[in-house]
Amino acid sequence: MPDLLGELNIGESVLLKTFLIGIVLGLAAAAGALYAIPVVDQVREASIVTVAPNSGNAETFHVNIPMDRIMSGAPGRAAVPPDLQWPADEAVAGISTELFKIRNARDAVVGVAVRAAAQNGGEDVIDWVLHLPARGSVFVNMDVSPREGGFRIGEIRAGSQEFATLSGFMTERWIVNESADEDAPTGRIELQATYVGQLEPLDPAESSE
Repeated sequence: MPDLLGELNIGESVLLKTFLIGIVLGLAAAAGALYAIPVVDQVREASIVTVAPNSGNAETFHVNIPMDRIMSGAPGRAAVPPDLQWPADEAVAGISTELFKIRNARDAVVGVAVRAAAQNGGEDVIDWVLHLPARGSVFVNMDVSPREGGFRIGEIRAGSQEFATLSGFMTERWIVNESADEDAPTGRIELQATYVGQLEPLDPAESSE
């Protein structure tokens, strides 16, 4: 019996990871298709990059809630758009996914982002994928538990185009909007990415010279 339970847990873990990887690859494929055969003119906004205090460069993005939420799916929650049919399979019962427009410090929309979260025993996961047209994509694996101050931090695991040779980290925090304006967002998700350049590996032939 213990062996059978172990095999079931491994199977659920593999399915969970496969589902999350499918979401990430789906976004990457869509972004790649738009880049290769654009259906719209992808205008690049000027990057707002500052020097980070502890070396590297920093860039801040944010998502206004609820107006920047394009899609949201999770078991037992109201979906966005309302007619979205979320899978009812028990194996993906702990998975939620959201698709957002992301904005820069000037509040201009500069791309899209996917946030995927999963709760499945010891396999809790929070991942972000940011895609910035004409710049590339960034994949970040976040710490599940918030740190003191209410923010999460995660490592930049992969990137494409201008982000392909960068490492670093990204923070995520929720900021409540205290404005009394009924048309104002209820709050925003703030993402701050810190990029550190990676050197290309040295060619052994060159090093011997």
